[in-house]
Amino acid sequence: MVVMVENGPLSTALNAKVMGSGREAMVLAHGFGTNQSLWDNMVGKLSQKYRVVVFDWTFWGSIKDPNLYDPQKYSSYYAFAEDLIALLDELGLTSTIFLGHSMSGLIGCIASTKRPDLFQRLILLCSSPRYINTEDYEGGFDQSDIEQMIANMESNYENWATQFSSLVVDEADPLSLSRLRKCLHQMRPEVAVSLAKTVFRVDEREILEKVDIPCTILHTKADIAAPASVAIFMQKQIKGSCTVRVINTNGHFPHLTAHLQLLQVLGEILGF
Repeated sequence: MVVMVENGPLSTALNAKVMGSGREAMVLAHGFGTNQSLWDNMVGKLSQKYRVVVFDWTFWGSIKDPNLYDPQKYSSYYAFAEDLIALLDELGLTSTIFLGHSMSGLIGCIASTKRPDLFQRLILLCSSPRYINTEDYEGGFDQSDIEQMIANMESNYENWATQFSSLVVDEADPLSLSRLRKCLHQMRPEVAVSLAKTVFRVDEREILEKVDIPCTILHTKADIAAPASVAIFMQKQIKGSCTVRVINTNGHFPHLTAHLQLLQVLGEILGF
């Protein structure tokens, strides 16, 4: 079924691509402020075994078509989940392996509760259901940290993007750092700020107990955006079978900075 948006099929609007000819499909979903290019180092290997789907969320597509991203519509992850479901339906895919980075991990969780037939496994890469600490939950940030970050984005987005990149990617890896900064700097500032409010104020902890699809949570040894405490919390809360694996690297973007280590872990999990 082809899902139409204002200017044509949803798959076109999301710049979706399918590579490889395996029997099983693997969907790679990028996170905040980036696009599908961050998977480039991994697609070649994965497409030897799977039909690999990559795409760009509407916030990225809005760089070329501002009408794609409606801040009110995308003020929660549920609109993203509906887009994901519609995309998989349009592509005729079911029982996929879904690899979601950061915000996309939770979007995949939400989509799986609505349409479990679309997923056979969720792989949640550096994901978090809530970034703000509470008395009984360690998300990594105080409320004041998040509000100050959003204020910094609103006052000088370019400067914020440069500084944020250095927090989540090691400066000892200048190529990866440059690629992330380029992505962030391409974002329309008003879209980036709107999306940041959605992402960093999110609280989707309750959805985890509704997730029946087998899950693997992947995190790095040190990730300022998704500390190990979050992975442990998610494992305890997810209803279905769930395991946690640590990738032998630091930072929030292992698919960019340590793709070989990530591929090794995925091979161990999935048997390739």
